[in-house]
Amino acid sequence: MVEHEWNLILPAMEDKKQGQLVRSLGLFSVFLLTVSSVIGSGIYKKVAPMSEALGSPSLVMVAWILAGVITICGALSNAEVAGMLADSGGEYVYFKKIYNRFFAFLFGWSNFTAIRSASAASIAYVFAMSFNSLVPLPHFSEEIASFSVLGIFTPFDNFGVKALTIGLIIVLSSINYIGLKFGEGLNKTVTLTVIASIFLVIILGLTMGGGSIANFQTPSVAYAEQSWWSGAFIKILFMAMLSAFWAYEGWSSIGYIGGEIKNPNRNLPLALILGVFFVMAVYVTINFTYLYILPIDTIIDSYKSQNTIAAVVVVRHFLGTAGVLFISLVILLTTFGSTNTTLLTPPRLYYAMAKENLFFKSASFIHPKYNTPSKAILFQAIWASVLVLSGSFDQLTDMLIFASFIFYGATALGVFVLRVKMPEAYRPYKAWGYPVVPALFILFCAVLIVITIITKPREALLGLGLMMSGIPLYFYWTRKPSIK
Repeated sequence: MVEHEWNLILPAMEDKKQGQLVRSLGLFSVFLLTVSSVIGSGIYKKVAPMSEALGSPSLVMVAWILAGVITICGALSNAEVAGMLADSGGEYVYFKKIYNRFFAFLFGWSNFTAIRSASAASIAYVFAMSFNSLVPLPHFSEEIASFSVLGIFTPFDNFGVKALTIGLIIVLSSINYIGLKFGEGLNKTVTLTVIASIFLVIILGLTMGGGSIANFQTPSVAYAEQSWWSGAFIKILFMAMLSAFWAYEGWSSIGYIGGEIKNPNRNLPLALILGVFFVMAVYVTINFTYLYILPIDTIIDSYKSQNTIAAVVVVRHFLGTAGVLFISLVILLTTFGSTNTTLLTPPRLYYAMAKENLFFKSASFIHPKYNTPSKAILFQAIWASVLVLSGSFDQLTDMLIFASFIFYGATALGVFVLRVKMPEAYRPYKAWGYPVVPALFILFCAVLIVITIITKPREALLGLGLMMSGIPLYFYWTRKPSIK
């Protein structure tokens, strides 16, 4: 009897030690979080690898527009599910309803090991690269820098940049540790400043950049024209679009904080759709500006230098040294804000998993003073730092895009599944263009996954390996308690 009473008292004592998630974010805040979770390093850097792959300015623009349209199709599909099932954990919550607990776990574990942690590591990496362009960071000798693990990972290469990257992850994780509102307030200030700065670059570039529309009619010297319907061209286009998708990556992560959004069934899908449309408009305009100002071969040359960022090369062309300082500071601010948002939202997913014994148990702890999933934030910071040491920027981004699109497709398929499973359920928003738009998005996800396996086998296998690494842990965490 005494033991029974003590078992009843313990949960109550534990509840008093913990805080709770608070619904504090309105529509505008969620819109800005969506925008800042997407606009990061890709807007400044990815035009270069895309130009190198395609060799034609007009094709680069086609790739940006196609990737934007496909991302919008995904957001339109995701928004229906998000409106129905809004809660902390995002797709983890959705997948439990749509499929089963195991698939939901795979999604959450993949986000921890590959998708969100690698995303934070990659964006923070560009922050450090931009800082390095202003203040050169120390590095190891060539002998030490060339050390590799399994011939794949080079932890000491570009080490000064990697050390600063890890430092940024630690600082921003500490900020998010002490409260969502503090992190969100920081994000709002940074995002509005970044948007204003990007529009300033566009206006100055188009009016005084000395560019020419003839640049769009002049392909690279290495460009070889191919039929749009040939297999070789389609593979090259998809490789370029992997870079564009990295720039668009992050839009779905806003679902992780569904439990902290006011009126989430309305505000979550609305902010998601408006945010993605806004980001696409910004991306198309800024990349048009880059290619209008400089010949494509000059942009390709920036790709061949390890720590050179295409946007810096463009702005240096028409604003000189002062312009380099300005754009470098804008990149620092952008990647600072985007890294912050990328680190802010996923711990809510790990918190939701841990509550159901599908993640490290201590990740379910909510800090009694700050009301944040503090231990989940700590786990994420440690693993993201490990990923920084493991690979290069492009290796990390290609790996996480491959993994992301497996689950993006699964969410879009969920629109069809839930229409059958829960036909009478209230849907604040219904997917525009149903069933065509979700079906086209699912088809594209399948094609992207196959082509990535063919063209980027190392990145695809790394992504799959990290995703599957959680399966033994799933069976350990879900094992039945032994009967004594």
